[in-house]
Amino acid sequence: MNGKTLAVLGSTGSIGAQALEVARAHSIPVVALAAGRNAAQLEEQIREFRPTVAALADENAARDLRCRVADLEVRVLGGAQGIDECAACGASVVLNAIVGIAGLSPTVCAVAAGSDIALANKETLVAGGSLVTEAVSTMGVNLLPVDSEHSAIFQCLQGAGGNPVKSLILTASGGPFFGKSRAELEGVTLADALKHPNWSMGAKITVDSATMFNKGLELIEAVRLFDVQPQRVKVLVHRQSVVHSLVEYEDGALIAQLGIPDMKIPIQYALSYPQRLSSAAAPPDLTAYAGLTFEKTDDELFPAIELARRACALGGLTPAVYNGANEEANALFRAGKISFLRIAELVAAAIDKLPAAGYNNGYTLSDVFNIDSSAREFVRAQA
Repeated sequence: MNGKTLAVLGSTGSIGAQALEVARAHSIPVVALAAGRNAAQLEEQIREFRPTVAALADENAARDLRCRVADLEVRVLGGAQGIDECAACGASVVLNAIVGIAGLSPTVCAVAAGSDIALANKETLVAGGSLVTEAVSTMGVNLLPVDSEHSAIFQCLQGAGGNPVKSLILTASGGPFFGKSRAELEGVTLADALKHPNWSMGAKITVDSATMFNKGLELIEAVRLFDVQPQRVKVLVHRQSVVHSLVEYEDGALIAQLGIPDMKIPIQYALSYPQRLSSAAAPPDLTAYAGLTFEKTDDELFPAIELARRACALGGLTPAVYNGANEEANALFRAGKISFLRIAELVAAAIDKLPAAGYNNGYTLSDVFNIDSSAREFVRAQA
């Protein structure tokens, strides 16, 4: 691929592992790998891909990894600083699949090093906002979306030719609870929330899909990525997950990107851009579907999308509050400490109570992390 090299952050997670499948299929050199604490899996990846540097966020796991790969010529780092160093390794493309706001600092480091960013960490843009987009513009690097919805919009915009766009339409599977009543949702369990109908993802993202906060985060990310107003980003529930998103043009035309629900497709496009490479993924057999349906979201039962619009309207670091409060509430639900419906209530309360809108004239990375901490502390106190 024209001499490209790759760094994968979050390499032991679902997206990271699939990115390495793409690297394997197309012989893309992997120069850096980073993960959380899974030393055994990262050792396997190091032995196959032979990066020059690797890191684990957990310092104890990093020490274990150093012993495991002592026979190899790889530098093993630990902690958040080690992840940042991997991000700044100078790879042509840094794929960031770290979950949560922990992915923000590595993204900033990778951009500063002049790497293109294949972004699977939506929290980077939701919380970091202009810090990221302005750095990308200053460095002249590409910010390439990996989320299937934003990849779809990015692809649909390739043929825009400077013509004005009326709206962006994100599609949502609706998760496992679409069509349920409030009474039915009051007693749902983590096991229920993890039964996603179409996609295989990590626990945090799967719960976000069940609450629709995944789509709220994607709305804010679309605002940042494509420089549009939040009211011009629409969301439709599309249960089949075949149409990944659409762009509506001023003349009434809708351009859509279709594909099977396989994350390796948008991952590969981000890594090969602007080329398209052959793939083992099959195109969707449209004759196998009785129909492709599109429905309105239930914003009363699932308020995450409207809360995202409100966060954008308030501005400043309110989107960072939205993200931090959701991350914490999501974790509390997964730990069995709050109910499913309580997640949205806590995020709404955090947006109401925390003074985050006063940063419209600019903010620093420290400001982002401080407001994120405040949002988490607020949620824990209210839980």
